[in-house]
Amino acid sequence: MDCPKCRSELVNGILSDLLLTKHCRECAGDWISGHNYQVWRSQRPHTPSNPAVLAQNYHLPYNPSPLDAKTAPCPDCARMMARGKISLKQPFYLEHCLTCGGIWCDRGEWAVLEQLKLDTNIAQIFSSVWQAQVRASHLHELERQAVIDKVGVEMAQRVFDLTDLLTKHPNGDFAAAYLMRQFERTRL
Repeated sequence: MDCPKCRSELVNGILSDLLLTKHCRECAGDWISGHNYQVWRSQRPHTPSNPAVLAQNYHLPYNPSPLDAKTAPCPDCARMMARGKISLKQPFYLEHCLTCGGIWCDRGEWAVLEQLKLDTNIAQIFSSVWQAQVRASHLHELERQAVIDKVGVEMAQRVFDLTDLLTKHPNGDFAAAYLMRQFERTRL
């Protein structure tokens, strides 16, 4: 069996917690067969993941493999694998074969999935609902960063704290409308 990314021969490997893989010595990627993943996953507690985990870990240090941009055929069944985006400051794509269930992890991607507690939720990452929630979460994080850039860290934190207070208050929308009216009056 050959590496789907660099075409080197894959050898037996093991990822953490005894997950059997086929490892590429050349590019350091790992092929996890659908069967091996399901056996491994069945022996672990399953808790659904929330896409907010990506926003909370947005700045997680990770340097994607140069081969991450390359889509690839499944080493087991030769079908083109689907790609699911993991949106961090340095985003990367996880490949998953929708036919046989296998997973390709470029160098270091599995470790990031473990840190994010996404390793037992691979199929969820590829759902349209998950990807839409990830995009919304990413946009929210960009918006927060824009506020910080415009008003500074201290003022932004005050804005975020006030936002939390108002969203939790039963009449918070009234107070938010009051603030907007005050801005409109000062602009006239």
